[in-house]
Amino acid sequence: MAAVDSIPLERIDGSTASLADFADKVLLIVNVASKCGLTSQYEGLEALYAQYREQGLEVLGFPANDFLGQEPGSNDEIQQFCRATFGVQFPMFSKISVLGSDKHPLYKTLIDEAPSKQWAEGSGFKAKMADKELLPADESEVSWNFEKFLLDRDHRVVARFAPDVAPDSDTLVNAVKEALK
Repeated sequence: MAAVDSIPLERIDGSTASLADFADKVLLIVNVASKCGLTSQYEGLEALYAQYREQGLEVLGFPANDFLGQEPGSNDEIQQFCRATFGVQFPMFSKISVLGSDKHPLYKTLIDEAPSKQWAEGSGFKAKMADKELLPADESEVSWNFEKFLLDRDHRVVARFAPDVAPDSDTLVNAVKEALK
């Protein structure tokens, strides 16, 4: 069992969970937000989930309000928004912190396993964030909403994607396909 499997989690409906509930599944773990310029990525995440779920992919959404207050809602409000606006069916979890002293243990572990991330080529997103002084000083930290960690069937991190790597990008899709093999 991978270290991340024993970390206690809470689903968005308040029930308890852990990554062990997704044994032998490939996991794409994403910190999400409802009021972000990247919120439309929910659509791509749901499409990716629908396309590869039968092959063993689980997309797991973790709402976080760490970046300019872009996830202010309650768990109920977040769940209603995601379902009504983007038809989200993939598992969602209770709001957590992915930064700072109250960073959730799941994110501490994921970052320790994969301290560097892959940015989208030519997007300009990283430079724009740096110009606005919005990137964390420590590059290993989560940069913004919609950063993605890809875990293999043994729940080891095999890839980490910056927020600007879209769910339908060849880079991410090919990594998912490889992890599903």
